[in-house]
Amino acid sequence: MADHHSIDERTNLTSSNKFELLLFRLGCVADSEEHELYGINVFKIREIMTMPAVTPIAGASDHMIGAVDIRGQIIPVIDLPKLLGCNPTRGRNILLVTEFARSTQGFAVEEVDDIVRLEWNQVLAAEGAATGGNSVTSIARIDGNTGDSRLAQVVDVEQVLRDVFPAQHPSVEPKDVGNTISMRPGAKILAADDSGFARKLIEQSLTAIGADHLMAKTGQEAWDMLDKIAREAQAEGLRARDKIALVLTDLEMPEMDGFMLTRLIKSDERTRDIPVVIHSSLTGAANEAHVKNAGATGYVAKFVAGDLAAAIRQALVS
Repeated sequence: MADHHSIDERTNLTSSNKFELLLFRLGCVADSEEHELYGINVFKIREIMTMPAVTPIAGASDHMIGAVDIRGQIIPVIDLPKLLGCNPTRGRNILLVTEFARSTQGFAVEEVDDIVRLEWNQVLAAEGAATGGNSVTSIARIDGNTGDSRLAQVVDVEQVLRDVFPAQHPSVEPKDVGNTISMRPGAKILAADDSGFARKLIEQSLTAIGADHLMAKTGQEAWDMLDKIAREAQAEGLRARDKIALVLTDLEMPEMDGFMLTRLIKSDERTRDIPVVIHSSLTGAANEAHVKNAGATGYVAKFVAGDLAAAIRQALVS
């Protein structure tokens, strides 16, 4: 998927607060015959295939079907319908091979529906939404911002990995992040992420390095908070950077993505000197190039607490 066409496409999308969502179905939810729509950002999908033969793994998580061999790579297969409380009455027919957060895994789904191009303002944060519980970050209005639009639940894939492989996603300990950092007295780090699980790990990491912080669930919420703080700073004869030492932002977020948030920060005279570190499960050289184009100070792949702390330290002295 990393050909020149897709990289150019991604640049065009991210420069306009848009993205592509792969829509799929997992089966019936409890007390309903509806096969609800779910979605994952297309750039997390490496390939889509008919379900190959799956080898069961002894002692694996209840939410794992087993493993598959794809061109010599052994990939764990996660039972997404079971994890999200759905009954795939038509079968687990399709395997979505996903790459994010430094790992590759397969998601078993009932069927793939469509790929749609959306603006992030068509996506609303939805903590604990509908059937997905903590495994859904947001609700996408597929047909635009209208009352009769079809809705799709956007899966919190980071939470899914935490649920299936808890030992690989432990809580953050102070020893993981090294020495505490020094910031101007009263200054805070503003962090934005739509995943509840990611916010928890970020908070643990920031606490471990001794950084006071504010948390936002979307890029829009983060910008609104920063705009208010910048106005307060001006009234006090201060720079916004005196109050917000650094912004840490995810890329994929409802309402406004991290690229747009970064561009707003860097295009506003009040906030442009605040360093921005992008913290994303979307890894790869193409994303790092987009990050630089947006004006971010640094980029760090999710989720290694020591790497995050190092990126923050570097950005604060840049």
